[in-house]
Amino acid sequence: QVQLVESGGGLVQAGGSLRLSCAASARSFSTYAMGWFRQAPGKEREFVAFITRSVGSTYYADSVKGRFTVSRDDAKNSVYLQMNSLKPEDTAVYYCAAGMAATTVSLSYNYWGQGTQVTVST
Repeated sequence: QVQLVESGGGLVQAGGSLRLSCAASARSFSTYAMGWFRQAPGKEREFVAFITRSVGSTYYADSVKGRFTVSRDDAKNSVYLQMNSLKPEDTAVYYCAAGMAATTVSLSYNYWGQGTQVTVST
């Protein structure tokens, strides 16, 4: 069982930055691929980014590519999402997720955090 806790959300003006953190309880954290997803009001949950286990390869949704950076620190059982040049359309609840495979599909992930709200004002 893996417990995930996100933090770092908040209110920021357009063009600003936020860094989300996700702390995991699992001792075997390094064996999990980690993903970030988001869900805006009235919309379905969508993929944002993932980072693989071991090598730490990354992949991003087109909507955030060049603005967001995902990273992980296995020694701290944590994954991060650095968000720069934020736009109002980035407003959503952001979730981190852990799974055996790094994919863009939410169903591939077995464990989820409770989410953290990011609100970008104009």
